[in-house]
Amino acid sequence: MEQTLMLNSIPFSTPTTSLTCSFYTNRQEGFSSIYISDELIPLLNGYRPDPSIPESRWLYTDFQQPREGAILASINLTEHIQFAEHYYRYLISTYFRSVAPVMRRSFTKDVEVWLLDTTSHHPEYDQYYLFTLIVQHNTEGLPMLTIAYDGRSRILKKSMQDCNIDTLLNPWMLYKGFLYKWGTSLPDEAMLHLEEVYPLLSNQLGTELEIVFPARETINRYPLYYKLIQGFYAKYLNQPDFLNIIPLSPKGFIIKTRQEHEIISGEAGMLEYGEKNLGLEPKYDLKSYGPYATIPKPQNVKLFFIYQKGDEPYVQRLKDAFDNGIGAAKGIKEYIKVVYTYKDEWNISFTHVSDAVKTCLDALKNRQKELGVKYLIIYISPIGKMEKHNPEHLRTYYRLKDMFLFYEYQSQVIFKNNIVKSNFQYFLPNIMVAMLAKLGGVPWRLNRTPANELIVGIGAAYVKHAKSRMLGSAFCFDNEGKFQHFNAFPADNTKSLAGSIHDAVVNFTNRNPNATRLIIHFYKVISKAELKPILDTLYALDVSIPVIVLTINRTASKNILAFDISDPSKNLMPYSGTYVQIAERQYLLFNNARYKEDSVPGKKDYKFPVKIKITSTQLELLNDPELIKLLLDQVYQFSRMYWKSISQQNMPVTIMYPEMVAEIFPYFKNPVLTDFGKESLWFL
Repeated sequence: MEQTLMLNSIPFSTPTTSLTCSFYTNRQEGFSSIYISDELIPLLNGYRPDPSIPESRWLYTDFQQPREGAILASINLTEHIQFAEHYYRYLISTYFRSVAPVMRRSFTKDVEVWLLDTTSHHPEYDQYYLFTLIVQHNTEGLPMLTIAYDGRSRILKKSMQDCNIDTLLNPWMLYKGFLYKWGTSLPDEAMLHLEEVYPLLSNQLGTELEIVFPARETINRYPLYYKLIQGFYAKYLNQPDFLNIIPLSPKGFIIKTRQEHEIISGEAGMLEYGEKNLGLEPKYDLKSYGPYATIPKPQNVKLFFIYQKGDEPYVQRLKDAFDNGIGAAKGIKEYIKVVYTYKDEWNISFTHVSDAVKTCLDALKNRQKELGVKYLIIYISPIGKMEKHNPEHLRTYYRLKDMFLFYEYQSQVIFKNNIVKSNFQYFLPNIMVAMLAKLGGVPWRLNRTPANELIVGIGAAYVKHAKSRMLGSAFCFDNEGKFQHFNAFPADNTKSLAGSIHDAVVNFTNRNPNATRLIIHFYKVISKAELKPILDTLYALDVSIPVIVLTINRTASKNILAFDISDPSKNLMPYSGTYVQIAERQYLLFNNARYKEDSVPGKKDYKFPVKIKITSTQLELLNDPELIKLLLDQVYQFSRMYWKSISQQNMPVTIMYPEMVAEIFPYFKNPVLTDFGKESLWFL
């Protein structure tokens, strides 16, 4: 398969080799930092860090003329590339102050440029296109500028002088062309000029103000992003004034020919189903071949419904769909090969959502369970996804999930209004696949030779409005993609979280003494400072086998993309399995449904890539391109092991499963998972 990739990055030459700066010992808002290494000390005009104070190893500059207390030093930008990146961001930010109507520094200090959408004419807000300009160095150590389109945002037309809003709903404010956080970075002078302070309109604030935003369309975003990025480059960057500051390569965006990127073999994506049949796409193959393995013995399954009184027609409609299928979707026995028993008298009904927890608790705690039986609750929820944000409904939803798990019942939640939708036949296969996996069956598995290799997926995340705001989880798989067990652990800080993760990983390796290599897929949604103790712990694991850590991030925004500019269909999405190196030990991997030249992906199948950074306790291992290919191949294959849907995913389950647990488990009363919870996929 031939393709030519264009990255949304442009190399540039160093504007100056050496830069003389005024440094200060105190960190200030908007200043950039540099670490004082031993070789820099002679350049600091007598300044000496205090060995007993680690903070004295850092100095700060705003790249302005020296003031009182300044420490002058000349820095070689080709040697101190992290500091050079600070300087390039400063140059870019300074340039756009007179060009862009709105600017902000992102949490990674990249420059955000907001341009007014002149096609939007809403009476209550102005809409802006967001572009993020990212400075980094490539594999050769040369600087490059990445232009990332980051969607659209809205600014309320009413100032803080004229509106009364809850600043906790969205604290970002526009003041004189810059976005600041209310209560932290907003300048004091802004409080004296509230008529010039305008709130950023978040979704939550929009709901509060009863402003209806246009519904998002499911489309192929590649052509849109390509057009906007090319347009931004032509209008704002490929201009003499900007090129005098940042000398971009006259060749423009980086082009990668077929010899400069890899495509994982199509055989790597093959999955095994029932009776050793192989296929590429579960949405078609599971229906033809059946699951790789049905539920383990004893295969006695009892199913019952929990629902609100008055919803009996929904129960009957769903029961009929389970028995006989609906439309093109098969029933449970035919599709996932599960035989179940059902009786109306087993069902539980409640009068109102507020009574659901007590009614179910009274029924389940007194219900005698039979040995050798697997129980599955079908909870027909009157609460839709949007309604779950109601605090009362949210508590009910999670309290029921917690209760089902505590009493060792697997459960499947289905929103009642979905049952009567005309497209429910497309929901049904996803529901049944999740049910099979929760009962211990294997819908499909990776078609690969078993190896003594342990793959652990680790997540660390913030959780809003929960007892513990931080959560870690560790999932254990073998190299065939078979789930083994997992653990989840709340923590008040990342140091204790790191300790919990360490214990979980060591426990996993002890349970698998024959493992020859430990591979960790790590995902985080916390800050760099909070991340550091976790990564330090992972890199320093005291195990006797090599440990390789892959940090996997989504790249739907603020990151590097690639476009197949040779695609005759002009869809621009690279082939599934394409990967390209973008920096030292950093790669871009595409997981999508464009498997071959005549593939016709659906609207939801145009997936953006994932960005992967690799490190190891034995870095020399990563010099082997075949090992890199194997590691990326595993990420690619594990994206096919998602058992909540039959549709293609772009993230591996080693990352998606911890994320799903992070959405649910922190709301449970019991901070420790039961053994039943650790050995099953109850969260699907």
